[in-house]
Amino acid sequence: MAEDNPAIVAEAEAASETLENVKSEIGKAVFGQERVIELALSAILAGGHALLIGAPGLAKTRLVEAIGSALGLDNARIQFTPDLMPGDILGSEVLDEGADGSRAFRFIKGPIFTSLLMADEINRASPRTQSALLQAMQEKHVTVAGVRYDLPAPFHVLATQNPIEQEGTYPLPEAQLDRFLLKIDVSYPDLDTERQILIKTTGGEEETVSTAMTAQDLIGLQALVRKMPVGESVLNAILALVRDARPEQSEDERVRRFVDWGPSPRAGQALMLACRARALIRGRLSPSIEDVESLAEPCLAHRMGMRYDPTGEAPGLTHLIDELVKKAA
Repeated sequence: MAEDNPAIVAEAEAASETLENVKSEIGKAVFGQERVIELALSAILAGGHALLIGAPGLAKTRLVEAIGSALGLDNARIQFTPDLMPGDILGSEVLDEGADGSRAFRFIKGPIFTSLLMADEINRASPRTQSALLQAMQEKHVTVAGVRYDLPAPFHVLATQNPIEQEGTYPLPEAQLDRFLLKIDVSYPDLDTERQILIKTTGGEEETVSTAMTAQDLIGLQALVRKMPVGESVLNAILALVRDARPEQSEDERVRRFVDWGPSPRAGQALMLACRARALIRGRLSPSIEDVESLAEPCLAHRMGMRYDPTGEAPGLTHLIDELVKKAA
């Protein structure tokens, strides 16, 4: 248990205080999205990437900028469009000619060489361009003209996607969706929050987000997340949930009938890490069943596919995951 390791206990207590400061700083720029902020931080602390899905104007871009500032990370933004090419993301080689007439290729790094990359409206780019991110997201390096270039550490992608306008978009392939540790739905604010937004963002001055930690601090917290112990009950709940969501292994008749493909072992890894990260954010030394219940849908929904059901009897994917996690817990 974590309580038996004084070093982990001390690290976790210090981390919880730091992360409270981080959330407080992000809250200066993004109002009333506590769950979205928590999920985005959980993905980063777990060492992964996140896909933010929501209508325009819900502060997705503002959230990414605030996270970069609060975590002390260099950040860049790429606006994905249908004419965007892989070289616009990764970089390209140019031919230089020296004073003596000699020629040599020189690599000019693209915007992907940053610690926090915002891929805005990622589904507007062609599949060829989307795939340029695949190697970077999984292996933390890119290959251009046969030469490997390592990305900065840490490296995280926070991508946004507009669920409303589907004309001129390209659905993300399953392989790329699987690289996102969490899918985060950004919803409309409640009445009090929207009132606060109107008052605080239309005046003369807005609060600035201060740096609450450094990139090296983040790397240390990511290492701490992987050292946090996971109880047998939580481990068994994650295993039961992931396996029960696969039509080939499930004992649930609805899954076998309506689910086309289920989550891979990477989904279990993502859920395990995200549960640890969420526990740390909430000041706990190890994850609980409540973490599994809260993170099941963000971890699994984009890693599952439903069959077409002409009868209309198929449950919604979110509802099905909620039922499966209750059974697993």
